[in-house]
Amino acid sequence: MFYFDPLYMLVMAVSLVLSLWATAKVKMAFARYRNVPASKGLTGAEVAEQLLTQAGVNARVGAVAHRSLLGGDGGDLMDHYDPRTREVNLSPSVHKGTSVAAYGIAAHEVGHAIQHAQGYAPLAIRNAIAPAAAFGSNLSYFLIFIGFMMSAFSLVKIGILFFIVVVAFQLITVPVELDASRRAKVLLRETGFIVGDEGKGVAAVLDAAALTYLAAAATALLNLAYLLLRARDR
Repeated sequence: MFYFDPLYMLVMAVSLVLSLWATAKVKMAFARYRNVPASKGLTGAEVAEQLLTQAGVNARVGAVAHRSLLGGDGGDLMDHYDPRTREVNLSPSVHKGTSVAAYGIAAHEVGHAIQHAQGYAPLAIRNAIAPAAAFGSNLSYFLIFIGFMMSAFSLVKIGILFFIVVVAFQLITVPVELDASRRAKVLLRETGFIVGDEGKGVAAVLDAAALTYLAAAATALLNLAYLLLRARDR
């Protein structure tokens, strides 16, 4: 099973291609539009703070100082909203940036803060299962591998159940992220932070970022299908 299984190798190859393709798209879009200045001249942090104020959301704007897993220095593309601290964390190029890309990403994270403040159900579900998903992602394959090696199929079933939680997390992430991007585009237009063709740049960056979540969900489903198939065969 796994490393010597041609089907598993195919699943891994497809998953890798999807991940690399999505990552390349978002990096290319970000690299292009981070060099396109927004006409308002504000920084991403200033835009985020003003959007939060106008939405009546009590959240702070902070800066990320870690190296990105997607590449780049100083935490590029590590922007996120932390529901535990109610903080919109922006990477340096977004926090201090005055580009169209910075505005789009900053507004996207504000979109998550607004979701949280409004009790947006998919976000609440994602936050609720996040700890179990993190635990399951580390444990599921270990249990499945040991279960198959020892013919202990109860362990296999438990491992698959843990992995189903991971898949559920990836699937619920998709509508959460798409909704945050939709809110970002509307907010930036309605507040006048972007004008004219700047909206196309914002859309290009956010739509490319959405591909990473779609790719992650597709990869999770592929792996689950493989595990279920092999469990049935055994």
